[in-house]
Amino acid sequence: MDVVGRRGSISLLHFPEPILECILKLLSPQELVGMSEVCTCLRDRCRSDSLWEIHIKQKWGGVIGDVAFKEWQWHMTAAKEKQLNHLDKEMNQKGSLGSFNGTWPMLYLRSYLEDSTHLNTSLSNSFMMALYFSLENAKFWFPAQVFRGVFVRDALVRYDSKTDNFQARLQSGGWHIMANNIQWDNLRAPPVDTLPCVRYVSDCLPELKPGDHIEIQRRYRRETPYDWCYAVIGHLESCNGHENFCSCRHSDTLMLEFKQYSEGSNMRRVKLQRNGEEPSGCYGGIRKLHSEEEIQRWEKHFPLRQTPVSIPLHTAFYNVLN
Repeated sequence: MDVVGRRGSISLLHFPEPILECILKLLSPQELVGMSEVCTCLRDRCRSDSLWEIHIKQKWGGVIGDVAFKEWQWHMTAAKEKQLNHLDKEMNQKGSLGSFNGTWPMLYLRSYLEDSTHLNTSLSNSFMMALYFSLENAKFWFPAQVFRGVFVRDALVRYDSKTDNFQARLQSGGWHIMANNIQWDNLRAPPVDTLPCVRYVSDCLPELKPGDHIEIQRRYRRETPYDWCYAVIGHLESCNGHENFCSCRHSDTLMLEFKQYSEGSNMRRVKLQRNGEEPSGCYGGIRKLHSEEEIQRWEKHFPLRQTPVSIPLHTAFYNVLN
């Protein structure tokens, strides 16, 4: 591409490297694609991961995280090596990767690429660019988490460009419960790389004290996946609540306060052992919240006062989505 000036045309490639890089960073995804078709040199520059990582972060940064990137790396590697027989016995005519069939823990991929044929082209060497358009064109179902009332659930989601919202498939014996029109603000990237059916290994238990904000895994039955719930560490009944005389931080027992439930609810306060042992199997690992943004997001999504759930959590979730 030439730029016309007073002294005639100047090739874009004649610009110093830092200036050319700044110009390319200002281009939209569609403009980058157009620029990549000008010549071989610009094609390689316009498909570089560093440029497309900017667009990935700008549009998708809030909903995809390390888990999604690891899953995408798996798909890219599998497409390149074409060694799918031992990972996926049946590949449909479109060249799909992954499967929604099966139950935990055999359904370990946690993502799904509806059509992998485009990865057999030159895009196979453009990790970020291929990811961007696979997301944009609804080809890549990726792991994310959906806010619903008082809990967050793991799901496979894909973008719907027609509505600028998302579709979700939820694990319930297989990936078959569908939800539509999930807004951006109701999604988040999974903060930890832990399967929904696996207990999260907490690293914060010894330091927890009253006033700390946490997320904790919770499930209705042992055979169902965990959801994540928001709680605050409270004072034990034996404590007078005075900071100078509080000994709760040294106790082997933690008092969890689920303030989204009303006073008097049997779900308002729960005692757990600090060592993580929990006889009923309903509660799992604890993750301490360090970011004010995370805390505010939870407070935004759950009702300030919620009556106890009288039906299984997984059933309640299905009802809200449909």
